[in-house]
Parts: sequence; C-alpha cells; structure tokens
Amino acid sequence: MFTLRAAKREDLARNFEIWRTSVLATHQFLSAEDFDEIGELVEKSYLPTADFTVAVDADDTAHGFMGTTGDHVDALFVHAESRGQGIGRLLLHSFLATRSEATVDVNEQNASAKGFYEAMGFDQQGRSDTDSEGRPYPILHMRWRRERDPTVKT
Repeated sequence: MFTLRAAKREDLARNFEIWRTSVLATHQFLSAEDFDEIGELVEKSYLPTADFTVAVDADDTAHGFMGTTGDHVDALFVHAESRGQGIGRLLLHSFLATRSEATVDVNEQNASAKGFYEAMGFDQQGRSDTDSEGRPYPILHMRWRRERDPTVKT
C-alpha cells in the first residue's frame, strides 16, 4: 500500500535513484552522453528546486514521484523495481482528480509511457521532432479531458 505526500529535502537522493532506474528501464534510446548530461541537470538543478509529490510505502520510502506545473505533468517516474504496482496510476489519479483537463509531453520512443498515458485517457495532440533542448528525441504532446456529464446543463 502506497500513500502520497509532499517531497522533502531528505528525498533528493532517493528521487534521483528513482529517476535513474526509471530512465534506464524505459529510455534505451538515449545516448550515454545524453543520459549523463540529463542526469546531471536532473540531480543538481531540477530535483532540488521543484516541488514533487512522492508515493511512499509504510516505511516512508519513496517509490515514485511526480512534478507538475498548473495543469501540466512535468515529470512522473517510478523506481524500476516498483513498476507495475499502481504507483504511477496513484500519482496521476491524485493530480487529475482536481482538474478538468491536463497535458503531458512524452518521448515518442518511450512506448511504455505512451501506453500508460493512453490507458489513462490521454490522446496525442501534437508532435515535436526534437526534445526541448533540440536533441533528436521526438516528443508527443498529449492531453486528457474529463468526461462531461451530458445531463448537466452548462
């Protein structure tokens, strides 16, 4: 059983481990140089400054984390050893519960992430040939919209 809480400074090392194992399991398309460069940015610049929600076990050990801005999912990573236990779904459901729509950008070559977001009701709305840094990793722009109740007049 996992619960959600806000990330604490003490979670930094574990969150980097979560990011690293998740990316190694799902981003085989990254060159070693890009993995190292992105990893350094994530560890030193992104994780220490962004707000995250973490999914923790009964011992308060983080197994996944999610970062968001407004209605956009910036990051959702689950430790490679914890995949398939509903952690990503728990994190995303908690975020979507308070929204009527949301967006996420996914690496096109990351088939498991694309499939996960599609299973969660996201549809592709666009595509970019490169990532935000101009690297040759195409990005899919996806959107989720809450189903409207047809009996409610707007």
